[in-house]
Amino acid sequence: MSAQKRGIVKHIHKLISEKEISCTELTKKYLNEIDKSSLNAYVTVCHEEALKQAKEVDEKISSGEKMDVLAGIPMTLKDNISTSGIETTCASKILKGYKPIYDATAWRTLKGKGAVLLGKTNMDEFAMGSSCENSCIGGAKNPHNTNYVTGGSSGGGAAAVSGNIAAYALGSDTGGSVRQPASFCGIVGLKPTYGSVSRYGLIAYGSGFDQIGALAQTAEDASIIFDAIAGHDPMDSTSNPNYKSNSYDNLNSDIKGLKIGIPKEYYDGVDEEVRKPIEEAMKVYESLGAKIEHFSLPEVKYTLPVYYILVCAEAASNLARFDGVRYGHRTEHYKDINEMMCKTRSEGFGAEVKRRILLGNYVLSSGYYDAYYKKAQNLRKLIMHAFYEAFKKYDVLLTPVSPTTAFPANKAYSNPQEIYLADICTVPVNTVGIPGISVPCGFDSKGLPVGMQILGDKFSESKLLNVAHKYEIATDYENNKCLAMGVRL
Repeated sequence: MSAQKRGIVKHIHKLISEKEISCTELTKKYLNEIDKSSLNAYVTVCHEEALKQAKEVDEKISSGEKMDVLAGIPMTLKDNISTSGIETTCASKILKGYKPIYDATAWRTLKGKGAVLLGKTNMDEFAMGSSCENSCIGGAKNPHNTNYVTGGSSGGGAAAVSGNIAAYALGSDTGGSVRQPASFCGIVGLKPTYGSVSRYGLIAYGSGFDQIGALAQTAEDASIIFDAIAGHDPMDSTSNPNYKSNSYDNLNSDIKGLKIGIPKEYYDGVDEEVRKPIEEAMKVYESLGAKIEHFSLPEVKYTLPVYYILVCAEAASNLARFDGVRYGHRTEHYKDINEMMCKTRSEGFGAEVKRRILLGNYVLSSGYYDAYYKKAQNLRKLIMHAFYEAFKKYDVLLTPVSPTTAFPANKAYSNPQEIYLADICTVPVNTVGIPGISVPCGFDSKGLPVGMQILGDKFSESKLLNVAHKYEIATDYENNKCLAMGVRL
């Protein structure tokens, strides 16, 4: 199947609704390709569940029932999104065998629309990482070159969509975990506004930063998925009670006169092979009538330390529940409950998770709270204010997603600090709570994808998706050269 610049979701919907292929036949195609795949994209493959869901869709089509556009579309979920009765491990030994007793709201919504769940995708353990290599089953592989990482932490979902062994995926984005793997794998990744999509059922890493987002082949697909899952959920106290998206209806809005800000700090230290495609994208937007203006956003330099202080503090608190008492892994040999908890956590957590828990406990400890955590919270407000002022002048901001393209496998293990620095372009979005989208805009000399990032003010997903869609249409960009690897329709 060739790349569909206008999206695979509507293409599959048309095939199913016009009975050119049954949902069961299509699902079997995807499951067969998953079984043959060497991308290590899946933690769990849901053969029986997927075929059961596909059969239900076929029966409704046969009875003449009108179907949602997402009905029968084979998709996948990151392994930190709760699925009732289906193992959900966060790619961690400590949750091996854990099967939730409820569905996450986002998945419950999609299931109600007839979505077909192919399985749970690979990730950095508890979403902590930027390569997908911090997984208890090993990292997913980049379909463009399997010697390179997918990015993280939603690397499995990005590999599945890029390699066409899922039509789309839901991931989570705490500091770039949807956008960075989307950039590395040459697909679209949408991180919505904090509060626009329910976090109920998303196993928490940093509760004040986490957000469920879409990984898709085009902006059109991302728009359809986002409209489906966005909205208020009384089960999530951070969910906005007045928000409901209709971004798809605005996809072809004119962008003539749109003001695009280029914050120069985002481009400091960025690889030339990343910079050039983004500069070409700027020219495309100018040809569409948008106005490009460079400006300074100096507060960005504080974001990385602020982010890692705050998110690790939240992680230390959130992960305290994994102690061997209630669910998941429990060590076999211990003298008392204190030793049991200590040994369970030592055995169950990987090195990166332990590192972030230690850092979080340190910044929250007596004598350091004011020096680190409190100061970081104050700086977070400063950064928020700076972005809000920028959006008074500009409709959107255009930046890199990452300073480089995908890096070689195993690099994260040799220099974790360097990998932390690679998050410099993505963490401001989560720190401020605004939406951001990664859009493929070219390739480097090694054939690895380059992504550009479009940022907007809170709840401006409709505008971001339209701006991304306009670029795709204007360039006729075949965003994914790897579709031949997977399902052919």
